[in-house]
Amino acid sequence: MMLHPLPPESARISSPDSFTYPFCYQPHPLCVQAAQEVREYLKTRQQWRGELQKGKMFGVLIVKSPSSGQSQNRSDWGAKRRRERKEAGFFFLAAFSGTLDGQTCHPYFVPPVFNLMEPGCYFQQEQEQISAINMQIASLQTQIKDSPLRDQMQRELQSFRIRMQEEKEGRHRLRTMLSAEELAVKEPEMIRQSQYQKAQYRRLQQEWKKQIEADEAPSREVQLQITQLRQERHDRSIALQQWLFRQFSFLNAEGQSKNLLELFHGAVPPSGAGECCAPRLLQAAYKEGLTPLCMAEFWVGESPRDELRQDGHFYPACNSRCKPILAHMLQGLKVEKNPLLNREVQDVEVIYEDRQIAVVVKPHGMLSVPGKDGLPSVQSIVREKFPHATGPMIVHRLDMDTCGLMVIALTNEAYHQLQEEFRCHKVQKTYHALLERKMSIGQQGEIRLPLRPDIMDRPRQMVDRQHGRTAITYYKVLQNIGGHALVELHPQTGRTHQLRVHCAHPDGLGNPIIGDRLYGEPSRHLCLQAYQLIINGRAFTLPPNYELYESLT
Repeated sequence: MMLHPLPPESARISSPDSFTYPFCYQPHPLCVQAAQEVREYLKTRQQWRGELQKGKMFGVLIVKSPSSGQSQNRSDWGAKRRRERKEAGFFFLAAFSGTLDGQTCHPYFVPPVFNLMEPGCYFQQEQEQISAINMQIASLQTQIKDSPLRDQMQRELQSFRIRMQEEKEGRHRLRTMLSAEELAVKEPEMIRQSQYQKAQYRRLQQEWKKQIEADEAPSREVQLQITQLRQERHDRSIALQQWLFRQFSFLNAEGQSKNLLELFHGAVPPSGAGECCAPRLLQAAYKEGLTPLCMAEFWVGESPRDELRQDGHFYPACNSRCKPILAHMLQGLKVEKNPLLNREVQDVEVIYEDRQIAVVVKPHGMLSVPGKDGLPSVQSIVREKFPHATGPMIVHRLDMDTCGLMVIALTNEAYHQLQEEFRCHKVQKTYHALLERKMSIGQQGEIRLPLRPDIMDRPRQMVDRQHGRTAITYYKVLQNIGGHALVELHPQTGRTHQLRVHCAHPDGLGNPIIGDRLYGEPSRHLCLQAYQLIINGRAFTLPPNYELYESLT
């Protein structure tokens, strides 16, 4: 077990009252220190430099100090670090996701939940068997060849069809030339000729078919072998997959264990389930009898071109792979409440109202429409504020993390009219965003990056130039405030998280919006606001008390 001490200054930091809610969190200061320790260690691993530059997720888990009888980190690097400082009382475990340098195990990091790359294990043996079947299939496929008689058959049949067509046309011409009496005499003979030719063509086809079947008999035997091998490969692969899912068995703080099949209720778990940092860290702690205090995952290296990751930023655990696993593994721990569900009760301010529409200000952290958690939403609040309104009311939406202007339809007629205006892009929308870094004042341009949902980690979006939907944003840098660029954004399309991704992506502005917990670095709130709406030539602007940079001053 690779236990690492934190620097002496960590002794001044209080341990958390509750364990980290892994799907939305601000990293605890102890985790920030531990992450820095990991980054310092990674600098010493020159052989990993190229892989780390491409990007890798790492994680740290703070645990209570072990007793003297528990194992300590015996790596040379760790020993050197301990000689340089006194033990501070807090220890951490470190992990990487997937593989590193082609391996699932490295001395500094906790082991995987199940090491499927261990030489000689059942998984490797079965993989070798499946690979051998693949090679056997590939070898047999080279023996399958079409009979050369097929080309000869096609030529002869084609020649026969041409002759039949010519004789058919000749009979047609003859019919037009004969009198009714002559045609009555000739017609039965012409019908017999046609029927004879068709029967002769069928006999010719059957003769060729028999010859080709005899010529291709050896190939059919080979094809049968291939079919049997493919079925064997399929059966072995399914059996191995099910076996593997049972080997990934996860503990929780109550000592209970469940495997992937149990956690995903018999459904096929997503690829890579159980190989992320968080399950590895918790599993290692539980096996050693350590009490987890807090946890964080962070990115090292460049961002992938499709999903957004920023070097050094902390990220929540993924939903599709980790949520069912961590829901089990955290049982028995006192876990923080989901901060998204633990917000102060907020109201929706109405800044304009007439008989047809109302314009309101949605605060940060509020859903536009009701979600599954039953929290207040813009829709539920405006229903109370306008009890006599008819129709659906909500014409467009803002992300939960975004604040700003929304137009509400108070009548069914206004709803359909506004819906059509939004569809035809007649409503002009202007957003203001405060970005993490400064930019050149006056810089402007177009961002065109197609987007689609990240099905493995909703609600995150990703850039996909092959399957993504067109997303276009115009931008202009207005000024720099406290080292941050204030930009004006004009979305020409309305894709989910469009502005957030277009700002953060390296092929966009490469400059995340402050407080973007999904694509940048989390803070008190996302500094993105729907600043202005222009509807039928009338402009509605966010009141001046909604300043983006208030939280920075």
